[in-house]
Amino acid sequence: MEIQISDGIVRRVHGGKDAPMNGLSIQARTVANFLPLLCQRAGAKIVHNSDANYTGIRFETKVGPVVLEIPTGDGSYRLVHELIEPDEKGRSEVEMRRFPQIYKPAGVAHITAEFLRSRGFLK
Repeated sequence: MEIQISDGIVRRVHGGKDAPMNGLSIQARTVANFLPLLCQRAGAKIVHNSDANYTGIRFETKVGPVVLEIPTGDGSYRLVHELIEPDEKGRSEVEMRRFPQIYKPAGVAHITAEFLRSRGFLK
């Protein structure tokens, strides 16, 4: 499933009709296809968030939402824990892991799944 967030409004993106077809979206879909069943059970969704300016894969974990942000340009993949409420420092997200774009989509899916599984984020 894919969702799109724009101007604070969340809506579902239906298949090929209104799904974005840019490079980031295609890359996110490719990585999502390699995710193991454990991640799919965690409610993995592709998210196009124009408010926060990212495209990624969102997982509903035991501790809250975790997003794998797809990099733009020469950036790195980021695995970010989105906080429900800002913490005492005012942060709304915590970056848990960053890794370079040297991996193929299957490798990115494996790194993400193993990180979440080994740290107890997934059920």
